[in-house]
Amino acid sequence: MEPTNLTPANTTRITVLQGQFRVSAGPRVELSTVLGSCVATCLFDPSSEVGGMNHFLLPEPPASHARGEVDVHYGVYLMEMLINEMLANGARKERLRAHLYGGANIRSGMARIGTANADFARGFLERERIELVREDLGGNCARRVDFRPASGQVRCRVVPASDAPDIQPQPRLVAQRGEVELF
Repeated sequence: MEPTNLTPANTTRITVLQGQFRVSAGPRVELSTVLGSCVATCLFDPSSEVGGMNHFLLPEPPASHARGEVDVHYGVYLMEMLINEMLANGARKERLRAHLYGGANIRSGMARIGTANADFARGFLERERIELVREDLGGNCARRVDFRPASGQVRCRVVPASDAPDIQPQPRLVAQRGEVELF
């Protein structure tokens, strides 16, 4: 009988959810996510053994988005946050290598959000001169990605579309506004 858990017992698995990123240099850390139309970028620096993963829902905010407001559901922010955190942990930008996963168009007849996410991720890496080592983007299947950030090893498997998270950004909390009395 084959084991159901392919992750060794001494490995810590961290789930990366929509709108999140995680960075680690631990050799026994595995970052994991499930993607539909979202894209996960797995970055690693083979010399410093620092790596990380993000999981974004949409490429960039619409023009109507409040200028200067950071919303982590967008790839444009999560890519920058992931890179900056890796640099703060000893990675060097010129050594970064990338894997891209997801970007499926799971529901036919709907906007091709997955394609837009995949195009954004490829373009971002090209503009930033980060080498793309491997990609598994597009199609109409959900994927589960397990990434070992210290070594850059990745396992990507197709999963039922029902396992993919819906695109549902968490509602932003609006700061309560009270009355101000000037004296």
